[in-house]
Amino acid sequence: MSTERFVRSARAADIDAVVDVQVAAWRSMYGPVLPEPVLAEIGSGEAADRFREQWHDALANPPTSRHRLLVATDRRAVVGFAALGPAGDPDLWPATDAEVYALHVHPDHLRSGHGSRLLNAAVDHLVDDGFRTAVLWVLEAGNPLRSFAEAAGWRPDGATRELDVGAPLPMVRMHAAIGE
Repeated sequence: MSTERFVRSARAADIDAVVDVQVAAWRSMYGPVLPEPVLAEIGSGEAADRFREQWHDALANPPTSRHRLLVATDRRAVVGFAALGPAGDPDLWPATDAEVYALHVHPDHLRSGHGSRLLNAAVDHLVDDGFRTAVLWVLEAGNPLRSFAEAAGWRPDGATRELDVGAPLPMVRMHAAIGE
């Protein structure tokens, strides 16, 4: 492992890179299942501006002190990110149940350990914040993020929903016990 690879809390100066990672990761992840017009919209400047505004707001005004945005860096360049905090699903208890809202690594930097570092750092922060369980929503089928989470010990907990991004995509909720 390079000593130039880290996970740290995001800063305002990281937002453009976070958006770049988000757009590239979404295009890679959803590319096989979405129509081209929807993919084009995800990669549009207008969408990037919306994402940028949302991330700036999340950093400047987090809903709670337990919400975090972490970035994975390689030689100081942001190559991945994780957003995490209290779980928002109505069947979960936000005092003890956490959610990893997003976990993305730029497609050019996959399989370099960044996802593992991000997930481990996210879990460490969640445990430090007093959470006992964590969830992560993933596409139901053909999803490398689901395979990654399963390899890390996360399992489907039976909850499902559809993500509507121009076409309904079935999702499953992954679950992991992280604290005592």
